[in-house]
Amino acid sequence: MAKVIGIMGESGSGKTTAMRNLDPKTTFYIDCDKKGLSWKGWRSQYGLDKKNYMATDLIETVQSILNKIDKQENMKHVKTVIIDTLNGLMVADEVRRMKEKNYDKWVDLAQCVWQLLDSLYTLRDDLTIIILCHSQTQKEDDGYTFTRIKTSGKKLDKLNVEAKLTTVLYAVQKDGKYIFKTHADNSTAKTPLGAFESDEVENDIVAVMNALKDY
Repeated sequence: MAKVIGIMGESGSGKTTAMRNLDPKTTFYIDCDKKGLSWKGWRSQYGLDKKNYMATDLIETVQSILNKIDKQENMKHVKTVIIDTLNGLMVADEVRRMKEKNYDKWVDLAQCVWQLLDSLYTLRDDLTIIILCHSQTQKEDDGYTFTRIKTSGKKLDKLNVEAKLTTVLYAVQKDGKYIFKTHADNSTAKTPLGAFESDEVENDIVAVMNALKDY
């Protein structure tokens, strides 16, 4: 069973930047927003020529890449896979089917996303899959606010993406620094019991993975 880590946050909150310290030799980056990465020198680390990077917003292509990494002998060196972002996949599907008037397109999208998330746990044990997601903050009439992973369509809202994840980090900027929130604070942030002593940790996925290695 692969480990799956979710990271949510607004655009510019440091989600992609948190991947900067991963080893490119053992990492495969799936760029679903097709915008490149957000630190200096990333092109010398990731690319088609290095066979560790693919830009695609097709869910079926992401699934195919994951299957190859899981099964093919020449991909066994890959230990970490980044899906950046889940929203890139959802929005692209929504736009491609924008002219369709029926409700089936939302059912199809919810099914594809749910099946993708469900399949991650069937991948080999030495893999860690990191899913980056945009967040949305809702404000009630009484002033109460709550932040969760942003989804496309009410069907996915009801299915609750966070329910498929044991770890959801909330990327934010605080006092000029990028951090991860590790526990619920008017949000769906959550981590395994005892993994993190602090409610706020450094924005570095390698440090997070080290903290979660025994879980």
